[in-house]
Amino acid sequence: MDERRGKAPEIHPSSIVSSRARIGRGVRIGPWCSIGPDVEIGDNVELISHVVIDGRTTLGDGVVCYPFTSVGMAPQDLKYRGEPTSCMIGARTIIRENVTIHRGTATGTGLTRIGPDCLIMANSHVAHDCTLGRGVIIVNNVVMGGHVVIGDDARIMGAAALHQFVRIGHAALVGGVCGVEADVIPYGSVLGNRARLVGLHWIWLRRNGVQPEEVRRMRQAFRALYPKAAHATGAVFQDRLEHVRQTYADDARVVEILDFIAAPSHRGLVRVQSGDMIESDGA
Repeated sequence: MDERRGKAPEIHPSSIVSSRARIGRGVRIGPWCSIGPDVEIGDNVELISHVVIDGRTTLGDGVVCYPFTSVGMAPQDLKYRGEPTSCMIGARTIIRENVTIHRGTATGTGLTRIGPDCLIMANSHVAHDCTLGRGVIIVNNVVMGGHVVIGDDARIMGAAALHQFVRIGHAALVGGVCGVEADVIPYGSVLGNRARLVGLHWIWLRRNGVQPEEVRRMRQAFRALYPKAAHATGAVFQDRLEHVRQTYADDARVVEILDFIAAPSHRGLVRVQSGDMIESDGA
């Protein structure tokens, strides 16, 4: 075990820690854990008990893993042939009971990455080559296919299922028991057995200090992109997109949404269904 200088780690005698693993200062490894030879654990990490960390996996400072979590195991991909791929967990991320996080694949990015300050709740699965940004919250029983990308501060509610290659934008909200087969725009809010766009994530905007005038302009831009009766405007979506880009060129959050829409996508976009109410805050 490659132990860094400083406060020695506390390792329960029932745990198996490879002599080649790199263990930071102030680390606490509880009973019945298993740490592989290519693992690097940052300072003040806590593995409560029955935690398995394997592969070329890095845990950032202050990560907490609850019982029966598994991080960095081989991906569930039949094309995988044992290539030396990786998994990285950002600082202060909390991984709750029974979560599984798999390392990347050689045919993907080769890296599964979870950003800092995330919360991955019990029984969730983060598949190979997924990327989660800063401050993402994954609620219980969420499952995702490979290559999913989730932006900073997104919220994925319980038992949601994310199709492989789906992109979830910055601060978006995915409702519970929601099947997401296409990309969700930044600040978007989606609901339904098969996800449909129902508005923007107004609660996040208000809680994070976005000023009322900016929220008002975002609402106007959203209504211009997704009018309740799109056929009545006489414009196709691409025309509406260009109109919004010209009208709101100085609004950084609106431009962020437009840039997300314009970026390459494997899955297309989650859209508003005809007749749906697209405002969720009563405004």
